Amino acid sequence: MLISVNEKIGYQKAFILGLQHVLAMDLYIAPIIIAGLLSLSTENTSFFVQMCFLATGIATLIQTGAGLKLPVVQGPSYVPIGAIAAIGGKLGLGAIAGSLIPGAIIITLIGYPVRWFAKAVRKIIPPLVGGTVIIIVGISLMPTGLNNIYQAEGNIGENILIAVISAAVLIICMLLGRNMRGIGTFFRLVSVIIAIIAGTIAASFFGSVDFSPVKEASWFSLPSFFPFGKPVFNVSAIITMVFVYFIILLETTGTWFVVSSITGEELNDKRLNRASVGEGLGCLVGSLFGSTPMTGYSSNAGLLAITGVASRMVIMASGAILVCLGLIPKLSTAITCIPEPVINGIFGIVCVAIVTNGMKVIQPIVIDDRTMMIIGIPILLTIAVTILPSEALNNVPDWANYILSSATTVGALATVLLNLFIPNQKARTPLEQEVKLVN
Repeated sequence: MLISVNEKIGYQKAFILGLQHVLAMDLYIAPIIIAGLLSLSTENTSFFVQMCFLATGIATLIQTGAGLKLPVVQGPSYVPIGAIAAIGGKLGLGAIAGSLIPGAIIITLIGYPVRWFAKAVRKIIPPLVGGTVIIIVGISLMPTGLNNIYQAEGNIGENILIAVISAAVLIICMLLGRNMRGIGTFFRLVSVIIAIIAGTIAASFFGSVDFSPVKEASWFSLPSFFPFGKPVFNVSAIITMVFVYFIILLETTGTWFVVSSITGEELNDKRLNRASVGEGLGCLVGSLFGSTPMTGYSSNAGLLAITGVASRMVIMASGAILVCLGLIPKLSTAITCIPEPVINGIFGIVCVAIVTNGMKVIQPIVIDDRTMMIIGIPILLTIAVTILPSEALNNVPDWANYILSSATTVGALATVLLNLFIPNQKARTPLEQEVKLVN
């Protein structure tokens, strides 16, 4: 890494490098989808997105500053979209907050004081499982980025060209940082900002850049607790959301493994339990301010590998910027105006970085029939769920719908279960493997 996890850097440098993470995020997509499913008004949708920016910033500061204490950017999870829409549609908006609060508290408690989380991770997630989960995270995100390019507004050919330009500029900056000193290091440090600027300029030639919504947005807006009504505590809704929270926790644990792999920082028991607390508190903040459950963003974890910057100061700066964006709608609206093909062209390269880091984790492991199954079958299931037609989920139970709505969850769950249930024979060294083949 060019800048290590605990390395101190100047505030101005931290701001610029932190801004990269904010610009590369698509955190506004999940709340916009939820707002549409709940039929929120334009005003409420705008406020909902604003609260997601605010909650994301606070959750990031909590997790990076006091929880995991690694460079992790939090953001709204896609996993609970179906559950939130169902609860809000049937029981009202107040029931959403009422279902989110208890689950967030439970996730906090299993970290401290109960301290169950680290024990569970140690038992069920050895390096083989952790490395496979990292690969699955990258693979499951790839189709999302590509589909966002294909389905973005405008001509599909132009969108692809814009995405290719953005990705190419990012790759060039990374290669310059690899093969040159001085100016090359600079290009790698700010590679994402350069790629976003280049991609946005390219998009402007095709008329794909529209910043007119910024004019209509207000300059300042204060948050409030439970903006969509007082919480309503419904038992079935709470049970449903607790189940969803544990799926999110499994998903975000994969992100922590990505960050650990990239930074070389160990995920010890103390750090894992603190991370569970940080996750729970971040989700609790989200529920209080009318946002959604938070999760560690794998895309931002991949940016660590691309830029070579792992300083917690940078991610803390990202959190501070996100809080400001949550209080200043005009700025947060400007971020949402960056064309989708630009963000997702960069996102594709980030996914490649994530998959590669997963490969590094499993590289020292001897590949026998057992490990082949544990690595290969979850990847197959991840791809299967990714391309599964949405109408196939119409008639399945809600609990199955929540799981199958996240390819990452399915792949991670399959990896854990296969590792637990496939018998483990005595490990052979590579030399013993060759002797066996010769005989």
